[in-house]
Amino acid sequence: MSGAAIRFDNLTLGYDRHPAVHHLDGEVEAGSLLAICGPNGAGKSTLLKGITGALIPLSGSITLPDMKIRDVAYLPQAADLDKDFPITVFDLVAMGCWRRCGLFGGLSRSDSRVINDAISAVGLHGFEARIIGTLSGGQLQRMLFARLLVQNASLILLDEPFTAIDSKTVTDLLGVIARWHKEQRTVLVVLHDLDLVRSYFPQTLLLAREVIAKGETTSVLSPENLRRARSMIEAFDSEAHACARTA
Repeated sequence: MSGAAIRFDNLTLGYDRHPAVHHLDGEVEAGSLLAICGPNGAGKSTLLKGITGALIPLSGSITLPDMKIRDVAYLPQAADLDKDFPITVFDLVAMGCWRRCGLFGGLSRSDSRVINDAISAVGLHGFEARIIGTLSGGQLQRMLFARLLVQNASLILLDEPFTAIDSKTVTDLLGVIARWHKEQRTVLVVLHDLDLVRSYFPQTLLLAREVIAKGETTSVLSPENLRRARSMIEAFDSEAHACARTA
C-alpha cells in the first residue's frame, strides 16, 4: 500500500465558529501507525471527529483518497455505551458487521466465525454470552476492539483507548494495533502517555491547535517541541473567532 490515506488542505476545525485546529496542511501515508499528541485542548479529538466527517471544517478540507466512509472505524474517547442495556458481548461485537449486513440483515456462518475469532483475538473467549454490564473496564475496551476488528476497516481512529484500564489489557490491545499495522492498515491513535508513544509508535503528530511537528517520533517529541506546544496552548485565546492566516 502506498500514497496518502488522508490529506489536509489548509484545514481549520472548530465549534460555534471558534477554531480548535488551525491551518493544517499535509497528509498521512497509507499504512502509517501515527500517534497524535499534544496538551489538553490541543485539538486532538477534534481532528479525529473531522476525519470521520462528524465535524464540518470551518475552512479548508479533509480528503480520504480512494476510501469510502465504510472503510473508517472510529473509537471515541468515551464510548457512548449504555452498560445497563441487556446485550451480550457477541451481539455487540456483531454490530461491526452492520455496514455489510444492514441493520436488519442476518448473520451468515462466515460472519459468526469472524465475530468469534475477533472475540478470541482480544482475549474474551468464553465471554460471548456475557451481558456487557457484567464486564470490567478493561474487558469492555477489549470488546470494543473486537468490534473494530469485525469492521475490517482500512483506516482506524482511536481516541485515548488506554485510559483507566489495566496494564495487561493495554499490552494486549497494543498487540491488536501492531496487527493492524502489519496488515498495512492506517492507524491514528490519540495518546497522552509519551513513554508509550516512544515505545510503540514510529510516527507522531504533535498538535497545539496548530502543527508543532510531524514525523519520526524521537524527533517530534523533543524537549523543545514539547515546550513550544505547551506555550502555544497557554497563550491561546478561547474567545478567538475563526481566523485567516495573513501573508
